[in-house]
Amino acid sequence: MTENKKRVPWFLWPFAALWRLVSTIVEMTGRLLSLIIGLVFILVGILLTLTVIGAIVGIPLALVGVLLFVRGIF
Repeated sequence: MTENKKRVPWFLWPFAALWRLVSTIVEMTGRLLSLIIGLVFILVGILLTLTVIGAIVGIPLALVGVLLFVRGIF
């Protein structure tokens, strides 16, 4: 896979730098939020799994939490 990076004209460079900064901040916030929600889902899933009736909901919830956590890491 090759990345085609378009050159930014010199007079638009400050706007491009600001856009890259904002997009990086949003990406990192999304990853952190994904990690936090994943951990919460895992914990709630484990707590629900401790009850026999809650295991029907708890196991899939914990699996979704694991998937969110892995997505947040990578």
